[in-house]
This record gives sequence, C-alpha cells and structure tokens, in this order.
Amino acid sequence: MRRVLTTLMILLVVLVAGLSALVLLVNPNDFRAYMVRQVEARSGYELKLDGPLRWHVWPQLSILSGRMSLTAPGAAAPLVSADNMRLDVALIPLFSHQLQVNQVMLKGAVIQLTPQTEAVRKADAPVAPRENTLPDEPSDTGWSFDIGSLKVADSVLVFQHEGDEQVTVRNISLKMEQDENHQATIDFSGRVNRDQRDLTLSLNANVNAADYPHQLTADIQQLNWQLTGADLPSQGIAGQGSLQAVWREEQKQLELDKLDLQANDSSLKGQASVSLAEKPKWVFNLQFDKLNLENLLAVPAADGNGADAPQTGQNQPKQPRPVISSNLDQPDYNGLRGFTADVMLKANSVRWRGIDFTDVSSQMFNHNGLLVISDLSGKMGDGQISLPGTLDVRTDNPTAEFQPRLDNVEIGTILKAFNYPISLTGKMALAGDFSGTKIDADAFRHDWQGQAHVELKNTRMEGLNFQQLVQQAVERSSNVTAKENYDSATRLDSFVSDLTLDSGTLTLNGMEGASQMLSLTGEGSLDLVKETADTRFNVRVLSGWEGEGKLVDFLKETPIPLTVYGKWQALNYSLQVDQVLRKHLQDEAKRRLNEWADKNKDSQKGKDVKKLLEKL
Repeated sequence: MRRVLTTLMILLVVLVAGLSALVLLVNPNDFRAYMVRQVEARSGYELKLDGPLRWHVWPQLSILSGRMSLTAPGAAAPLVSADNMRLDVALIPLFSHQLQVNQVMLKGAVIQLTPQTEAVRKADAPVAPRENTLPDEPSDTGWSFDIGSLKVADSVLVFQHEGDEQVTVRNISLKMEQDENHQATIDFSGRVNRDQRDLTLSLNANVNAADYPHQLTADIQQLNWQLTGADLPSQGIAGQGSLQAVWREEQKQLELDKLDLQANDSSLKGQASVSLAEKPKWVFNLQFDKLNLENLLAVPAADGNGADAPQTGQNQPKQPRPVISSNLDQPDYNGLRGFTADVMLKANSVRWRGIDFTDVSSQMFNHNGLLVISDLSGKMGDGQISLPGTLDVRTDNPTAEFQPRLDNVEIGTILKAFNYPISLTGKMALAGDFSGTKIDADAFRHDWQGQAHVELKNTRMEGLNFQQLVQQAVERSSNVTAKENYDSATRLDSFVSDLTLDSGTLTLNGMEGASQMLSLTGEGSLDLVKETADTRFNVRVLSGWEGEGKLVDFLKETPIPLTVYGKWQALNYSLQVDQVLRKHLQDEAKRRLNEWADKNKDSQKGKDVKKLLEKL
C-alpha cells in the first residue's frame, strides 16, 4: 500500500511540475497570431482578441482571453462578439508544438445574423463553383489547429432577414461536440421575448456538417417549447416533437421532413420547405390527427349587443397586445404580399368555436398577396361544409370573396358558435356568394355583402308558436275552438328563402314553410348588428281545430297576416285576425243576401237589395 501511495505521489509531483514548467516555458500569446491567420485562411473571417492570453490549469488546461470578435469578410459588424473566451486544449500535443483545442467556450456572447454581418464579396473576386471545405495542409510554422467542442453560455442571438424586424434570442445555452468526420451533437436552449409574448425553446440534435457550407443536415430528436403572452390562450401553448432539417446554401433552401409535433392537445405530421429568395416561397404538406384551435387561439370576445350575451367569466381572454407603431399604416393582411406559398392541409378532427369538424381538407395558394383557397371542406356532424374563396391584398383595400356551400348542417350549432341569440334548430342547406374586406365574424356582421339560397328541414323556433297564436286569437273573436297546445315553438318540416346581405342587414325574400300543422309565406329583414327583426308572414293553420264547419274550412284556406318584430330575445307580434273574421262575416252576409235577392228578383224588395249589394 505504501508503494502505491508513493507511486501516486510521484506521478502527481511530475504532473504538477510538468504543468508548471509548461506555464512558465510556453507563452499562450505565441498562439495569437497563428490562430488569427488560420481562421482567416480557412474561412476568410477576421478574428480579433483583445487583451493578453493567459493559462488556466484547473480543472481543465485552458487558455483564457478577454473580449473577442469574429467578422465576416467585408461585413460592417462582427458576426460573433463575446466578453471572454476559453479554449480548452490538449496537454500532450503542446510538447510537440501542436495546439489542439478540445473545446471553445464563449460567455456573454452576442451572435448577429443580420444583413450587416453578412460577408460582402469583392467585385473583382473570382467565383468558384464550390469552395474547398477540407482542412488546409499545416504550414511550416510548426503548429496545427483543431476544435472538437463548442460551448456558449449566457449569450444573445440577433436574427434579421433583410427587410424584416429583428428577432432576439436571449439566455442562450449551447453545447456542441464534433468528431473528425464533422458529425456533431447539439444541445440548445434559449428564450425569445417579443410583442408581449415569451417563447422558451430547447432542442437536442445530431448535425452532419461534412458538406458545410453547401449543405447542413440536422436530425432534431427532441424539441420542446412553451409560448405565453398576449393574444394567446391563458394556459399558453406548450409542446414537443421531432423533425429532420436540411439547409442548402446555393439554393438558400430549408427543408423540413418527418415533422412530428404536438402543441397542447393538437398534433401534426408532414413536410415543409422554404426558399429564401427576395420573396420567399413556402411549401406545406401537413396532416393533423387532432387540431383544437380553441386551445391554440385566444378566446374571441363575446358580442355584447344582445341583452343576454354570454358571460365568459374567468375564461375571458387577456388584453390583446398593443399595436406596433410601425404597423399602424399597414393594410390588413399586408404580410401576405411578401411571399408565395403552396399549402395542403388535412385533419382527422378539428374543433373551433365549439364546433367539431371531421375529415377536413384544405388546399390554398398565396401569390404575393393573392390568396386562393381552392378547397376548404369537411364534415360537420352529419352534414358537409365547403368554403372556397379568395383574398386579394395586393392593393391597399383588401377584398375577400367566398362561396359557402352547406348541406345537412345543424343551423343551431352555427348560431351558437357566433353568439347569435336566435333559438332556431334544424338541418340547413345553403349555397351563396359573399364578399367583404376583412375575414372575421364582426366584419361579416357589419360590412359584408352577398346573396344565398337557404333550405331548412325539421326546424324548431323557440319562443313563438305561430299555430297557437292564430288559434288563440280566433277563439277570442269567434265561437270556434282549438285543441289545447302547450308547445312554445313553431315547427316546420321544410322552409326555403332567398337571402340578401348588405352591410349588416339580412333581407329574407320568398319565405315558404310547411308542416302538417301549418303553412306560411313571408318576407322581412334581420339587423345583424342591432339584433332586431322585422318580418311579415301569412299563416294558414291546417289542423288543430275543434270540430268542423264552414268557418273552420275558411280558416284552413285563409292566410292570417302575422308580423313579428323587435329584439331577437324579446320578439313582439301583431295578428290581424279580427279583420279577417270581419271580412269573412261580410262576405258570408253578402252571399246570403245575394241568394235571397236572386230568389225574390221579381219583387221590389229583391231589386232594392240587389242595388244595395252592388254599391257595397
């Protein structure tokens, strides 16, 4: 045991003596000029090291520097600058005049990927088809240079595409390990705070840089993020996933493949790519197993026009983030002008505004501000819905045109989703053409125009029973009685109408409805902003009368004028039963007098009655 301890002490003394001798005999500043030359020779970048270099021997043999910067050829600003840099070097190669850097660590770094830090090629510089990516042969200076690991802590990344706003990534933590074949593993985390939104991001990836800068491939095995802030759900958006990414420098193209991402309770798979030309071109092919937009978008504010507008309580959305002053004069959807996109989406299930859709598919194309939605369709319960259209924002006045097609869709679900306080249920079929300037529910209420034909089946309108109103009015004005009816709703087997929408006023023309109990026709209008109605019906009650008789037969064949008006949630009505009955009595009296006059046409009284009837 004593010999083992003695041997260990001798080795420790030799190691300490060797390191001490190395620190005393080798000046790290001798490497300064060599590193600067090698960086410039191999990449063209200019490396600046401020202050003297010094040794740090524990726990790792390292060279410490003060502030450093790395600038691309001809760039106006450095690509990388840091408060200090640490180079972890291998001990043994130093004895043979080799500098082998195992790890580079930057602390307090600022990495700027902006137009000001991009390399500028000289006008007379030759253009080679491909740059040499292999390491240069060692010169006869007697030194070699190699980096196997990079670590960045407490740093900042500034990213800006030309003409766009800057995006700043803070609290960056980066660790990269690279082997001799340029295969690297990367651990990254950072945080982006912008427009009152906070994004926390972390990832683990395997990177193939063998053909860099011409091509860079990354297999992102674990990606995690959390997004919170203004215009987002109260719980924020959190998720994870994996994907493969390929960057092609010559084409300035980024390809994303094998996307497998989750966000809250939504998930997607697919592929995407972007070509970063003057106007980027995006291509998306995405498949959603489940897309719950209610957990990805902020809850829309309830329309408070109605007296009983829904109270969202604690589910009320946060205050929206303030409008950026530089965007105040920008027209709506201005961002669509700056790129082209070809998008294909499919979803097994989608939830939006309390509506569940299935088998949803969409195909759309944006060409620098002209968005063409050739297909946007899906199933809604037992029905089908299709919403193709266009959005043109190439001028300062956006225009939107859509051609909705609905078949066997529950109308009550749609009315509830958009907070219309109308108690109407039934299966709807609709075909129409509508146009406006802005795509949202409030703009549709106020500013859109269009026409449509609508058909409803098995409808039930709560609050007013047309049959009951007519029969009760008849009972009060005559000796005719009706069967007791306790239903407070109007039921129709079928209903059709033509609709015309003009800046909040929905005009109903050619209304026709029928059931076993009644038949009606009418016309009128609905104010979508004030939520009021002004409608006029002619109602024939076909059944529900007690007994038979000429008056009952007359009532079955005679339309009774009915006016329904006022606020949707407190409708008023007006019936003209007395006038109809009075006219019926008058007609019946005229008929009987005519019969009597015809029987006594030869008498003076008969002639006088006939003359009187002719004057009436």
